[in-house]
Amino acid sequence: QVQLVESGGGLVQAGGSLRLSCAASGRTFSPYRMGWFRQAPGKDRDFVAAVTWSGRTAYYADSVKGRFTVSRDNAKKTVYLQMNSLKPEDTAVYYCASSSYVDTDYDNQRKYNYWGQGTQVTVSS
Repeated sequence: QVQLVESGGGLVQAGGSLRLSCAASGRTFSPYRMGWFRQAPGKDRDFVAAVTWSGRTAYYADSVKGRFTVSRDNAKKTVYLQMNSLKPEDTAVYYCASSSYVDTDYDNQRKYNYWGQGTQVTVSS
């Protein structure tokens, strides 16, 4: 079994930064890709960013390109989401997820096997 635990959320003013972390545990943890998704109040959960566990490829939603950076530390089994120039519309619960599917379907939530519990990010104007 794999467990994912997010941390680093909080309240920040517009233009500020936050770094989210997602720590993985479990003997069977061997993902092909890690992803970040977010869900704003009253909206569907949307793709934010993803990175292959090799670190070779990263993907971003258009809304966060140039502001967010996804990275991973294999030794720590941790994936990060550095969020800069935050906007009020970035307010959401952020979830990390792991995927064992070897494909490029990085924004498809059904292609992720395990999910964290989420961490709240609130950006004030």
